[in-house]
Amino acid sequence: MSLRRTGARLCAIPAAAAIVTVIAAAPAQAHVSGTPSDASAGAFTVLTMSVPHGCDGSPTTKVEIQMPESVLSVTPTRNSFYDVESTIEQLDEPVTDAHGNEVTERTSTVVYTANTPLPEGQRDTFELSFQVPDAEGETLAFPTVQTCEQGETGWVELPEEGQDPEELEHPAPMFEILPAAEGGDHHAADSASAEETSDDTQEAAATTEDSDSNALGWAGLVAGVLGLVAGGTALIRSRKTA
Repeated sequence: MSLRRTGARLCAIPAAAAIVTVIAAAPAQAHVSGTPSDASAGAFTVLTMSVPHGCDGSPTTKVEIQMPESVLSVTPTRNSFYDVESTIEQLDEPVTDAHGNEVTERTSTVVYTANTPLPEGQRDTFELSFQVPDAEGETLAFPTVQTCEQGETGWVELPEEGQDPEELEHPAPMFEILPAAEGGDHHAADSASAEETSDDTQEAAATTEDSDSNALGWAGLVAGVLGLVAGGTALIRSRKTA
């Protein structure tokens, strides 16, 4: 099945079809799969795509990953054994991203082309960084075409409503969007954490200054007492001498 013919239908699946949580079906880890570092709505995640074998024994030469329409910007991680190229397409209508910026284009596909074919019996991984859409309950699908020296395999099949995903021969990598983590935007959480750390640091510094001031005060008091004692002793001696 051609990747282009899969269409937008393969990119965002209704929640009713989201009977899988992270990967649609991966018995014995035989399928091309995708595992997010964080599947929470609005989270910034790194999706690790895993290619565990070739095409019926033939070495892998290219992996083409189609991105869901609701994912706008994707940053692929470099892999020293592959050349990586992203395809950018214009949106029919501008949209607003999570930061309030107007976006007119999106990453539609990411292609890894092998400099040296991946041998049968060896696996490799490809990492894609992006923000998970704020759409709890939806399932994101990443139809993937694995091209080999001989033939290709289209990991593009999606379960019908009520269908067991394990019945699919070549399921598309996918994961369900989970509820947003407490605190909302992770960048905002990081900023709040940094401010809290700064406040703690300033409080600790103030406490240290108070401690130092108290120590200096006690030292001055002790020095004053010792001075008085020394002065009194000297006065007594002078009177005895006289």
